[in-house]
Amino acid sequence: MKFQAGIFTPNLSGSAGGTTASRNRGGGYFRNKAIPTNPDTVAQQAARSILAALSQNWRSLTQAQRDAWDAAVNNFISTDVFGVGRRKTGKNLYTALNANLASVGQATISVPPVPAAVPSAAVASVTIAIGAATYDIVYTPPAASFSVQVWATAPLSAGVSYAKNQYRQIDAVIGGGASPLGFAAAYNAKFGVPPVGTKVFAKLVVVQNASGIKSTASTNFDIVAA
Repeated sequence: MKFQAGIFTPNLSGSAGGTTASRNRGGGYFRNKAIPTNPDTVAQQAARSILAALSQNWRSLTQAQRDAWDAAVNNFISTDVFGVGRRKTGKNLYTALNANLASVGQATISVPPVPAAVPSAAVASVTIAIGAATYDIVYTPPAASFSVQVWATAPLSAGVSYAKNQYRQIDAVIGGGASPLGFAAAYNAKFGVPPVGTKVFAKLVVVQNASGIKSTASTNFDIVAA
């Protein structure tokens, strides 16, 4: 949970009971105190490998190129839940955009892009029917100059309505793709066949192939049918 520092809530840090107060570039926040785990899955290893490679690539840029990324952050200031602008570092921006590109099989960029609006995939529906082996996402495909990250959750209780922290990227569509998007093989490879009656959320995020700039996510869900 985020908080806004003020007269009675300064920049807190530390733990009390089961709650830890801390802050990051997004501002102050509270979280439950927990002992970290490191399952070291194949997906985690792949993500770490990409970040390590991008960190190495950043060091390989010329100073002029790094300066350009540092200057470009002024064009990519995000706003937190309190309406406060948060600025990335040049390395953060370089890593974030290139990680987006890597997630959809695109080449790394070394020159910072100009901000651009990226259209949402507008997910209209998600359908999962085990008997017919139908796992479909109906959406609005973007142009071929974009690609699409495909995210989904493991099977959840039918009563779950909040799944923000449960998504995992299971596939990518290079180019705009076509609707409906079948995702049975990718889903089953990641999570296995979902039990009938469980709820599965799916999310699509569009990435511009030339820049790594991504759209807002478009989500929907289905109750798994027999």
